[in-house]
Amino acid sequence: MIIHILDDAEQDLIDGFNFYDSQESGLGDYFIDSLFSDIDSLHLYSGIHPIKFSYHRMLSQRFPFAIYYEIEENTVKIWAVLDCRQNPVSTLKRLENLELR
Repeated sequence: MIIHILDDAEQDLIDGFNFYDSQESGLGDYFIDSLFSDIDSLHLYSGIHPIKFSYHRMLSQRFPFAIYYEIEENTVKIWAVLDCRQNPVSTLKRLENLELR
């Protein structure tokens, strides 16, 4: 299985890194390591996660983030990595905007 992190999801990861690193030095690195560990698990577990807002949603093990992805043939496309603490309406709008592209 090939995992492809799309540009918007990559920016989400950068934003999360910046937020956590501003809270405490080194926490951003732990955030990135944790999220990439979750993403790497998709090699084995892609497709088992529930579908929310038209995408599979995997919850991170260590941070309050959700990874939204879809599977096309032999590729997992990660569309967004979003903070679960935000308003669900903003999550829905963000994911709907991705579908329009």
